Amino acid sequence: MLRQWQAECAADALRKFQAGGHHYFCQGTPGAGKTTLAAEVALRLVQSGMIDLILCFSPSLIVADGIKRTFGKKLNKAFTGGLGAIGRSLTYQALPTLNEEFWAALKSYRVFVVFDEIHHCSGDSYENANAWGQEILNKIQGLATYTLAMSGTPWRTDLLPIVMAQYTDPDGVLVVDYQYTLQQAVRDRVCRSPRIVLVDNQHLSLFSSQKGSQSFRSIHEFLTETNSSYQSIIHNQSAMEHLLSLGCAKLAEIRETSLQAGGLVVAASVRHAHSIAKILVEKFNQSIAIATYLDEKPIEEIERFRCSNTQWIISVGMVSEGTDIPRLQVCCHLSSIKTELYFRQVLGRILRVNDAPNQEAWLYTFAEASLVSFAEQIERDIPQSCMFVRADSAISDTTSFKGNHSRFSALKPSSSIADIQNDSLMASSKATELATDSFYVDELKLGEFRQRVITAFAT
Repeated sequence: MLRQWQAECAADALRKFQAGGHHYFCQGTPGAGKTTLAAEVALRLVQSGMIDLILCFSPSLIVADGIKRTFGKKLNKAFTGGLGAIGRSLTYQALPTLNEEFWAALKSYRVFVVFDEIHHCSGDSYENANAWGQEILNKIQGLATYTLAMSGTPWRTDLLPIVMAQYTDPDGVLVVDYQYTLQQAVRDRVCRSPRIVLVDNQHLSLFSSQKGSQSFRSIHEFLTETNSSYQSIIHNQSAMEHLLSLGCAKLAEIRETSLQAGGLVVAASVRHAHSIAKILVEKFNQSIAIATYLDEKPIEEIERFRCSNTQWIISVGMVSEGTDIPRLQVCCHLSSIKTELYFRQVLGRILRVNDAPNQEAWLYTFAEASLVSFAEQIERDIPQSCMFVRADSAISDTTSFKGNHSRFSALKPSSSIADIQNDSLMASSKATELATDSFYVDELKLGEFRQRVITAFAT
């Protein structure tokens, strides 16, 4: 059974293709069901006799595997890329590895190509495109009969245009064919209404050999008045234990009625993940799973967690955008990455609805300035802090959208240069592995905690 927005968007895409259009762009909030939408569009194209084969590209193996399952079930045909299959699901990383024989074979067929989270691919020319964007421009753009691009967060930290996207000139406004916002999804009960808990501390004390003892009244004051980084907060034992205690208490409350509810901890590094695991098991008696980019079989671990009753999964670089685990309802955000794009993608992991009696969604994070700003703007599907505005232009409100064919400004997160450079989770995590955790534990002490709760779309 399709959701109303999926049926509307699928019908609109088919109309455009039947009228001679070749490319369709859908911006749908994380957790709304874009993969099912794409599979429905593919099914209608097959039933209309408009295509022969389907190719899907996505940013990770776990998402690619989910796409394979969804398309295979929807089309009732093999989606393995083998003999007799109607399609294949690949990652963007696989694009450069596909040989000329593969592309030459496809030229004999009418091909429908789906790009999931297309914002990973940049460039409107070969010169400014990233590696994945170059492959799309050089090979797929001229090969595909029809293309469908989807994104929940359609902007890039490097300010480059999204590949195959259309922008107005000279304003740089991205034009989409269909938009489905978080507000619409919450109203339609397609997504859960998020509650974001910003945890602060009223008395931080830092001792150093150069300045002696210093006291601070908030995390923001501590970070702005010292040379300390956000790492010193998320690695602090007291801070970790407090944030995790809030998450555990909330998960226990939800599991009183929704027995299968689970929690996600987004860690900063593999070492950090194991420190968090130790706290959850030894201090809070929780059952856990760990999935990191260094594990041999992280996808299998995530799949086991998806189908189990385990309370928590701790992730480094694995459970982010596109990962479908509807039983996740609580998240402890302990990542060192502080971009709006990543924040919203992590939040999206706990917003997918299921059949459980309790449909609350809670995200716990620290009151670092950029994270506070992201939380305050969560009701704006395209927040003002993300807008890219020319120096001689005034900021205008572009967040009021009605129906299809919405337009909004080319976007970027309000992040520091360091955040932009560390937008790759792998690079950030590996850098964090080099940090000396004992410094944070020995030098920084925290006093009384306080918290602020932001409830989105409260009526």
